[in-house]
Amino acid sequence: MLLKESISRKIFNLINFIFLSFLSLACLLPFVHVLFSSVSDPILLARYRGLVLWPMGFTTMGYKLVAMNPHIVNGLRNTVFYATAGTFINIMMTSMGAYVCSQKKFMPRNVIMFIITFSMFFSGGLIPYYLLIRSLNMTNTIWALLIPSAISAYNLILMRTAFNEIPDSLEESARIDGAGDFSILFRIIIPVSKPVMAVMVLLYAVGHWNSWFPALIFLRDRTLFPLQLVLREILIEQNVSRIMVVANSGDQTNLYRPLIRYSSIIVSIVPIICFYPFIQKYFIRGIMIGSIKG
Repeated sequence: MLLKESISRKIFNLINFIFLSFLSLACLLPFVHVLFSSVSDPILLARYRGLVLWPMGFTTMGYKLVAMNPHIVNGLRNTVFYATAGTFINIMMTSMGAYVCSQKKFMPRNVIMFIITFSMFFSGGLIPYYLLIRSLNMTNTIWALLIPSAISAYNLILMRTAFNEIPDSLEESARIDGAGDFSILFRIIIPVSKPVMAVMVLLYAVGHWNSWFPALIFLRDRTLFPLQLVLREILIEQNVSRIMVVANSGDQTNLYRPLIRYSSIIVSIVPIICFYPFIQKYFIRGIMIGSIKG
């Protein structure tokens, strides 16, 4: 028999609904503003002040200019590579580390977990980090963006917790059949851990896609720049005129500069937004799996 909701419960639900509605609106409005600004007429856009909640005129010139920009196209290609290769390395390294640390018969696992947890709170700092990468001859190479971030301590702890919840009988049965550690990990543990693996893929992929600071520090070759670093030049350094000449007239370049910025932002965020729905059903479940037990 269902009990009627109390008045206090109804008030709580109403306040919760209003709060989450405002929060959702605050997250949605900037995206709507950038999206509609990217297809608005540049003259009307230059005269308007405030949030753009509808297209003012219509033009795709901003996206055409972005598609003509070799730096943006090359940056997008590099970012796709960094996100794909980096996520693959992350998943492989994190899953192997989590598997080792989840083995109850592996005696040093508590010491290793302490060291990993310690690294979450204390680091050597930016200068020793740069000196280390330079001493390994990885500056101005793609490896400076892939190897140092191969494992996230938080994600390893999350994955280890999920692996601990898998029944020991699965592993014992595999060992009886003659399976080794790699077979157990890649044929049993990872396939039955799809929710947490999907969460790891999302977290690592988004991290690589949005990363720009390591590239700013370690890369000097513009052909290796990720998209976010090119976007930073457009947005912060206001370097549109150097990156792309819209026309011979400087006034026309200034006119199209906001359009190029907005279009570049949309180009940089749409791919990762399209990627998210495919693993959305695993996301909350995967987070909850890793948060039940320590």
